[in-house]
Amino acid sequence: MADPLKGWGCIEPFLLFLLLETLWGARAGQIRYSVLEELDKGSFVGNIAKDLGLEPQELAERGVRIVSRGRTQLFALNPQSGSLVTADRIDREELCAQSTPCLVSFNIFVENNMKMYGVEIEIIDINDNFPRFRDEEVKVKVNENAATGTRLVLPFARDADVNVNSLQSYQLSRNMHFSLEEKSGADGQKYPELVLERPLDREKVAVHDLLLTALDGGDPILSSTMHIRVMVLDANDNAPLFTRSEYRVSVPENIPVGTRLLTLTATDPDEGINGELTYSFRNEEDKISETFKLDSNLGEISTLQPLDYEESRFYLMEVVAQDGGALLASAKVLITVQDVNDNVPEVILTSLASSISEDCPPGTIIALFSVHDGDSGENGEILCSIPRNLPFKLEKSVDNYYHLLTTKALDREEISDYNITVTVIDCGNPPLSTESHISLNVADINDNPPIFPHTSYSTYVLENNPRGLSILSVTAHDPDSGNNAKVTYSLAEDTFQGMPLSSYVSINSNTGILYALGSFDYEQVKDLQLWVMARDSGDPPLSSNMSLSLFVLDQNDNAPEILYPSIPTDGSTGVELAPRSAEPGYLVTKVVAVDRDSGQNAWLSYRLLKVSEPGLFAVGLHTGEVRTARALLDRDALKQSLVVAVQDHGQPPLSATVTLTVAVADSIPDVLADLGSIRTPGNPDDSDLTLYLVVAVAAVSCVFLAFVIVLLALRLRRWHASRLLQASGGGLVGVPASHFVGVDGVRAFLQTYSQEVSLTADSRGSHAIFPQPNYADTLISQESCGKSESFLVSENVNEEVGVVKYKKWRFTISKELLKRKNKAGGIT
Repeated sequence: MADPLKGWGCIEPFLLFLLLETLWGARAGQIRYSVLEELDKGSFVGNIAKDLGLEPQELAERGVRIVSRGRTQLFALNPQSGSLVTADRIDREELCAQSTPCLVSFNIFVENNMKMYGVEIEIIDINDNFPRFRDEEVKVKVNENAATGTRLVLPFARDADVNVNSLQSYQLSRNMHFSLEEKSGADGQKYPELVLERPLDREKVAVHDLLLTALDGGDPILSSTMHIRVMVLDANDNAPLFTRSEYRVSVPENIPVGTRLLTLTATDPDEGINGELTYSFRNEEDKISETFKLDSNLGEISTLQPLDYEESRFYLMEVVAQDGGALLASAKVLITVQDVNDNVPEVILTSLASSISEDCPPGTIIALFSVHDGDSGENGEILCSIPRNLPFKLEKSVDNYYHLLTTKALDREEISDYNITVTVIDCGNPPLSTESHISLNVADINDNPPIFPHTSYSTYVLENNPRGLSILSVTAHDPDSGNNAKVTYSLAEDTFQGMPLSSYVSINSNTGILYALGSFDYEQVKDLQLWVMARDSGDPPLSSNMSLSLFVLDQNDNAPEILYPSIPTDGSTGVELAPRSAEPGYLVTKVVAVDRDSGQNAWLSYRLLKVSEPGLFAVGLHTGEVRTARALLDRDALKQSLVVAVQDHGQPPLSATVTLTVAVADSIPDVLADLGSIRTPGNPDDSDLTLYLVVAVAAVSCVFLAFVIVLLALRLRRWHASRLLQASGGGLVGVPASHFVGVDGVRAFLQTYSQEVSLTADSRGSHAIFPQPNYADTLISQESCGKSESFLVSENVNEEVGVVKYKKWRFTISKELLKRKNKAGGIT
């Protein structure tokens, strides 16, 4: 057998170059090439980079690739040279059979701009196939009485090549009785026939052996032969005859296997064996014999396997009816397959962006896909759609390719991912459809700041809290994702009472828990105003603020503090004076106390804890005023001792006590006369010594005082006259500063209720402070001189308070008593 490629080496190089040159089609954007079949793998087809307007190295950079559907890839891209090359040897006959021209179409896809270019390559045939007879030997029967010119149909040869390389002619070996004639069919096939040139004589030659040669038109010419044995039979003068020369039938492709399609009928007027007919396919292809069955006796044609319109739209065959005398007749049979809608449309995804940023502009391409339906006509017409409620649309590209694009801005916080259903439906009856799902994730950008549920919060913490106490947990929500939603918390810089807020509280940057850095004291810090900032970790970061009011709740951690009467600092003992003539309810003094706590923790109540004379005195539960509960009797002792307890209403309650000494007498001399009998529990020896010293000093000083009393009285009168001019704006002059130590607002009360008499035992003089200067004129009476007691009258006279200090005793004279003595003509 000759080499099918022999002879191509003599083709001039420039002619071969012309065969491989790129041909541009008439259609805009269509690239056309031509290439010989059976070239080695990697053979040059065309400069695709140049035709695309790209440099060779840009093929890989731009993601250029071949996109084809449903067939083996025949071509490949050479990224180094930028050329289109063969991926393997190409057999034109396998691809296109007898079809001309043989065109292979595919698309070139450029990834970076999602453009598609159509490419069409013509496969040029070479003479690589021999003409081939189906059988190497065939037997032909002929009656010996056959007339000259009788034609005997012979099997024809097939050549897979096309055009000039296909079957061109037949040659018959030399003989005396037969010649060869050729007929061309409507399909271009050449059919050989034996023509009887001379009468036959079976008795002389029963079998004629001939050799039939089939030749093609290639260079070199290829050929094949078939042996023909002509069997000479006895006379049979009637040949079979079909009722029609051509039978046509149309059947749907979905008929069941074994269905009878049609029955062929032929008749033969001969009798006996010469009239018995048998039916058979003539020159049937393997595909015909595999698909259809012919009943040799009945002439019925039925299916052996399912029909497929998409595989073959019609079948053309020839049926021969032959009698027992070797006469035969033939008829053409054309079976047309009708298309039914039996192929579901399919979606082929070419390119997909699985993730897209939420700030992408409208019109961004998400996916490129193609649709295909194996049916034809209306059954193959396809409609493609997606749900209308999505921010996407379909846009048709080249051929059956579609772009999936965005129609508006996306918001990941609203919808973070999409499951897009692409529905493809054909126009058949009934229509068939398929769905393809495209999943798209929307990538987040930092477009949302953290948000607190409320713009302001209030919280409370008890004072005396432990350090590190968790006060409150704040949470801000960021609808973004990843680092864009990672929130950190901080406190705004500020100061309180000269100290930074960060020295009072801190916040956990990750959890938002607010901690106390120290123990709060309600009396120092009652509330803090804070600003909490929530910041995400995006780029750039976004933040928001929230106002936080932190209130410190009071605890009962302060005991009541007694402001009046105050504890003397000079070792003396305070004494309150009450006249024996005082009526029930007479105000002796008032205990003044405060509590640094607040609320019910600062509500104070007063009660007598211990008294020397039960029932004599009573204290106001809420006012602290000490009053006489009954009239004073002569039998009541001069010195009365009272222990007053002040208690708050906290839980647990706290209290403080103060001891009051009340001297019961109508005049100070009465009190002084009995001072010797009063013992100071602190130091009794000092009291006796003081008494002796006072008597001695009084005796020595009595004469001196008599001389100066008149002068002193005159001075006091003038001084009193000058003080009357200032009485309207008079303030507290001479009142000890200790009376003003305490909570603001108590001072005015003390100005009204404090009246002091201080007697100092360990000094040479005493001080007396009375409401009016004229009291001093009669302060030192002859009785006092007779008792050898000396006094010094202070020139600092207060309008509201009278105080006498003697030895270690301090006497407070009530305002009411002072007024009574003033009306009586002075203090005795």
